[in-house]
Formats: sequence, structure tokens, C-alpha cells
Amino acid sequence: MKLILQLALSMFLLASMPALADGDAAAGQTKAAVCAACHGVDGNSVVPNFPKLAGQHAAYLEKQVGLIRSGARTVPEMTGIVAGLSDQDSADLAAYFSSQVRKPGVTDKALLEAGQRLFRAGNAETNVPACMSCHGPDGAGNPLAGYPMLAGQHAVYTAGMLTKFKDGQNWGDDDSGSHIMNDAALRMTADEIKAVASYIEGLHETEAGSE
Repeated sequence: MKLILQLALSMFLLASMPALADGDAAAGQTKAAVCAACHGVDGNSVVPNFPKLAGQHAAYLEKQVGLIRSGARTVPEMTGIVAGLSDQDSADLAAYFSSQVRKPGVTDKALLEAGQRLFRAGNAETNVPACMSCHGPDGAGNPLAGYPMLAGQHAVYTAGMLTKFKDGQNWGDDDSGSHIMNDAALRMTADEIKAVASYIEGLHETEAGSE
């Protein structure tokens, strides 16, 4: 039954995704100069508050630009930048960053066990779902369902996003993904958020990366 519900949700998310323009990675590389200051030339940001874009699914990146441009997702640092992007610009940038290789991070060994447990099994006592049920055992995400790649993302950024979701922030009635995350993070403690965010940052170097 759980598998059927997950498949049904995935089909709903796929059907609700907007039609996206075809992106040109070469054109996106030329246009990416405006993104480099925060996200790095190749999408591997060195400032942990800014997310790594390298390797992220193109459709997910395009959707986030659209949400920010519409005001549904509030990111003050991005508002002025995305306002000047056309749909084609967004598609080209997404194609470029998705073609880049995400540089790995490191998991705090003191948080490894707790973070791994939450990522893989959740917390049954408090109804916290396992992250891997949507984002995969290796954190690669699911582009067809709209679930983003997590592996290697800065722990600071991931923890910040989980905290926002826990506090009820989402990106409007038309974005089911952020509402799913509201429910997923609602019962997580601050320690659980810290642990799973650290595990995600170093996911490449855990047993998930070698399975």
C-alpha cells in the first residue's frame, strides 16, 4: 500500500509540473557569470549558506527560479537576479549547472550514526519519514517526481531549509513539494536536523556511495 501511495504521489507531481523550455548548457555557461559570486563558477558554492547547484536536476532548478521570480519562494538575494531572466535563460542555466559534477562534502563523524539512521529509517516513534524514501538511498533525488538531489549539499544550507520547513514555510498552494517537506520536518528536533544535514553533506563517502 505504501508503494502504491508513493507511485500515485509521484504521478501527481509529474502531472503538475509546468512545461519547461529546452536548455542549452553551452549558452548557460556563458550566462552563469552572474551566478558565480554566490554559487561558484561550476555551481559548487564555497559559502555554506548558498546551495550547491552542480548536479542538481535541471527541471528542479528551473522550477525554483520560477517560484522565486513569481514571489512564491522568498529569497531576497535572488529576487533582483531572476527578475531579469527569461524562460530560456533559466533553462540554459539549469542545463549548465545540472551538467556539472557536485564536489563532495564531509560528514561530522560524531553525527554520522544519528544522521544515517534518520536518512535511511526516519524516526518511527515521532513519525518522521526516512529521507531516502523520496530522495533515494544515495541522495540523488528523483527528477520525474520533482525530488531534488541532496547528496553533498552544504549541511548549513540543508539544516536551514529543514528548519524553515519545520516552521511552516512553503512555496504556495501550487508547490506540493514544499508542503510535503512541511510535514516531513514538522516533528524533527533541532538535533535531528543537524545530524541528518551533516550526513547528507558527506553522503558520497558513506556506505551509500559504494553500494
